[in-house]
Amino acid sequence: MEERLQKILAKAGIASRRQAEQLIRAGRIRINGQVVVAMGCTADPARDRITCDGKPIASEEKIYVLLNKPAGYVTTLADPQGRPVVSELLDGISARLFPVGRLDLDTEGALLMTNDGDLANRILHPRFEVNKTYEALVAGSPSPEQLRLLAQGIVIDGVKTQPARIRVLQRRPNASLIEITIHEGKKRQVRKMFQAIAHRVLHLKRTAYGRLRLGGLPLGKFRVLSADDLKKIFPHRKPFTIKNIPD
Repeated sequence: MEERLQKILAKAGIASRRQAEQLIRAGRIRINGQVVVAMGCTADPARDRITCDGKPIASEEKIYVLLNKPAGYVTTLADPQGRPVVSELLDGISARLFPVGRLDLDTEGALLMTNDGDLANRILHPRFEVNKTYEALVAGSPSPEQLRLLAQGIVIDGVKTQPARIRVLQRRPNASLIEITIHEGKKRQVRKMFQAIAHRVLHLKRTAYGRLRLGGLPLGKFRVLSADDLKKIFPHRKPFTIKNIPD
């Protein structure tokens, strides 16, 4: 049965559907020896010979891991600047896993990696509104009104953010530890949101996808996820409410 080429590549664990489009544009995909550059191209994996960089694609066992990414690692499979990449932390896993979305170089925490492009697409697509939770250590002490602005949505890069869940975890003399849950994935979104209320992020850590929490997983380590773990990523999403913001 013919399917869109992006979906075939995703199912084979080559890349997410979004990343598959980049491979096609770069001329790295061939069908029966012919380079493909059209986004709407279809093929039949059972009949057509599909290659990526000259190597035939083949279905492989789907693997899902949760990595506690340290700062200083790039969320990619290769870096032209020679910086450490997250795939280097997956000791003992021979399958080629790609990161689901990204974490900034200086951000730590939960990073899903898999060879299942369909699952990656569901997590990244705005339609599914997968919640991502972060702990942000910010300079100073944001006021209740400032935190309400974040919770209700604030303009960054000319666009208003979707509602967020805000919870104050700790007030320190010169900083505050704040938990923030969002379902968007704009570049450096959490940092820009706090910057918009004049409270710079000093340290940022992602702690959960949906109800799948990082827990006590050590920094730089990973664990293989079970089917029950994956179900926690897509819980029924309730409307956000503001918690622990004193009047």
